[in-house]
This record gives sequence, C-alpha cells and structure tokens, in this order.
Amino acid sequence: MIKYLKTGVSAEKSSSDDSKVRQIVETILADIENRGDQAVREYSEKFDKWSPENYQLSKDEIKACYNEMSSQDIDDIRFAQVQVRNFAQHQRAALKDVEVETLPGVILGHKNIPMQSVGCYVPGGKYPLVASAHMSVVTAKVAGVPRVIAAAPPFGGRPSPAIVVAMDMAGADEIYCMGGVQAVGAMAIGTESLAPVDFIVGPGNAFVAEAKRQLFGRVGIDLFAGPTETLVIADDSVDGELCAADLLGQAEHGPNSPAVLLTNSEALARGTIKEIERQLTILPTADIAGAAWRDYGQIIVCDTYEEMVQVADDIASEHVQVMTQDPNYFLKHMTNYGALFLGPETNVSYGDKVIGTNHTLPTKKAARYTGGLWVGKFIKTCTYQRVTEEASVVVGEYCSRLCAIEGFMGHKEQADIRLRRYGKKQISTGTAG
Repeated sequence: MIKYLKTGVSAEKSSSDDSKVRQIVETILADIENRGDQAVREYSEKFDKWSPENYQLSKDEIKACYNEMSSQDIDDIRFAQVQVRNFAQHQRAALKDVEVETLPGVILGHKNIPMQSVGCYVPGGKYPLVASAHMSVVTAKVAGVPRVIAAAPPFGGRPSPAIVVAMDMAGADEIYCMGGVQAVGAMAIGTESLAPVDFIVGPGNAFVAEAKRQLFGRVGIDLFAGPTETLVIADDSVDGELCAADLLGQAEHGPNSPAVLLTNSEALARGTIKEIERQLTILPTADIAGAAWRDYGQIIVCDTYEEMVQVADDIASEHVQVMTQDPNYFLKHMTNYGALFLGPETNVSYGDKVIGTNHTLPTKKAARYTGGLWVGKFIKTCTYQRVTEEASVVVGEYCSRLCAIEGFMGHKEQADIRLRRYGKKQISTGTAG
C-alpha cells in the first residue's frame, strides 16, 4: 500500500505559474529579435542593474578575476574540472563512427560530428553556480565544439570572479556577463555584437527554462529544465538525520524545488520530519529550503521495494538518492531518473559540484524520455551511404516498387533512372544476373 504522509502544491497552481512566465519570456525574446543589443541592455539594466560598456569580458577583465581568487580556490576548480573532463573523455571514447557493408556493394555508415557553436548559460544571480561552467563548457570542449561561448549574470553588481575563472579554465572562447532571458535570447537569436550559436545548454530559473523552450527549433537545447528536484529513497538502514540533510541540501536551490522522501519505514519517515524541523532552525539557507519543503515537500511510505520502484518511476525525479540495504536493486529496476546516487556514502552534492558526472539533468518528468547533459548532446550522429552500380540495380528494383505503392512517382523515377542506366550497362557487359 502506498501512503502519503505529506504532499506538495497542486498541479493547477504550478500550471498557473508557468503561464505567467511564458507570457513574460515571449515578450522579451520578441524584443531582442527586433532591437538586438539595445533590448539586451535595457533588460540587463532592468533585471540585473547592470550596464557595462561591453558585455563580453576582455582578457584584462578575465585576468583581474584570477587575481581576486585564492590559489586554493583555483586548485579546487581545477580538481573539479579534471573529474568532469575525465568522465566526459570516457563518454566521448564510447561514441564510435560506423561503416558497414549491409549488402554486397551497399556501404552504410555514420559519423559523430561536433556542433560548430554552443552557448553555455551559467546561473549566478542568487548563487554563483561555478559548477555549471564545468558541466557545460568542459563537456562541449571534450566533444570537440570549436566555438563555445559562456554567459552568467552579474553577482553583487559585477562579474563573479569564481564563475569567470571557471569559464576561462574550462576553455570558453567568449565570456559574457549577462543573465536571464536576455542572455539566452542574445546567444540564440544573435545581436549586432554577438554572433548566434547553434545550441544552448545550462540550467537556470523558470524564465531561463522557458526561454530555452520557446527558442527550441531555432536552436537546439540540452533539455527542458525546471526547478531542481530530489528524491530520497531510503529504508531503516539509514536515519532521519541523513535523509533530512539530503532533502534540505537540494531544497535550498529555490522555494519551488521539490524534495521527496520515499521509504518503506514509517518510523524513518516520521524521524525525518522531526530532523527537518530541527535542521531548519540551524541551516543558513533555511528561508529558501524551508519554503520549498513546506510547499513542495512530500513523504511517501510504501510496503515493498517493488512499490517504491513504481512510485519512483512515476515521479521520474532529476536526482535520486538511494540509501537502502540493496541500492543496486533500484539501479537494476528503475527506468526513469536523471541521475542515481547509490548508497549513503555518496550524495547529490557530489554530483552537483565535483565528482565528474554532469549535473544538468531532466526535470518535470522529462526523465521518461531523456537523460542529462553529456558529451553526446554536443555531437550530431550523421549517416551516409555509397553503393556500387550493381548494388544500385538490386536496391533500385525494390525502391521502384515500394514508391509505386505509395504513389510517389518522382521518387520512383529516381530509382528507375538508375535501373535503366546501370541495368542496361550490366547487360551490355554481361554482369547482370
């Protein structure tokens, strides 16, 4: 039996919020389309109180950011980027070009081709999310993208030194200090001073996510990302203190970040509730985490692992922390998730910041049909074919008849002209049959 001890806000409330965001974003993108740099500047002044002479940082401005960072901070950023790069390189190595002879004289293949230009959005208005620079810029560069630009909003009225350093160390070819819809719109649409890109990646708030949704088709996007989600799957092999820390650690992303405990132990569920109440009295970000837990937190109690898998796959959470006696059971049986964190020894924060797997992951049930950001997102797998004259006759006969079934007579003639030319040639040279 599945029992809900705590539920979050209704779907109707969430849908209403989405509608308001959609209208605002639509207006901003249309304005950028029409007025370019001037519109970007006006929205930057309005939303970020930021209007520099140039939004693209110069080499001297980037160097100044390095000078503000301690050697320890730079070393820590380097360590995280080494981990992300290492895993991304293994992923890239797993992508192989293919060429195979499927019939005598029929050669089919595919090539893995990097995109030519990518825009990476790094959130930084509320928290300077340094890790997002690693996840996007490093991964795109490992994929082989020749032009990678990166943008982040000002933090505290100026470019965030930590974000700028991370972008530069990651290999960004152009770095911009601009935020929100205006940054995503400028990168995708292009302005007088910024050449557009082919692909936009990176997390962000509801407005950034909606901008990517509206721009999809004009450019590619990594995925539709909403507020950070976390699902903790636990049994009585762990305690409420650990569960509470893992739930609140992700709830602090924003007041609308869902945090869910799924367990087969009602005692653990109630213990976690008490621990959440206690930790909210001492957590520095309790104002945000507390609001998220109050409005979007859930506690679900099941009887069996099988029920827990059923509920977890229905939730299709971005992050799934598994702390059970047999975490591999969930690795084996779950199908809908952004990323799994198996065992109490690891946690979502490791994945968010440093361990090497990518933290840009599907939300709002998108894990039903996509995984997160990885090297393969920056690569187009494009097919090709070549055939001999003899093979063209063999395939052409089938193609001609199949086109006739569909009534596509122009398609049929594409096959027939080759049958007439190559078939006749084979007869004349005695190679037919």
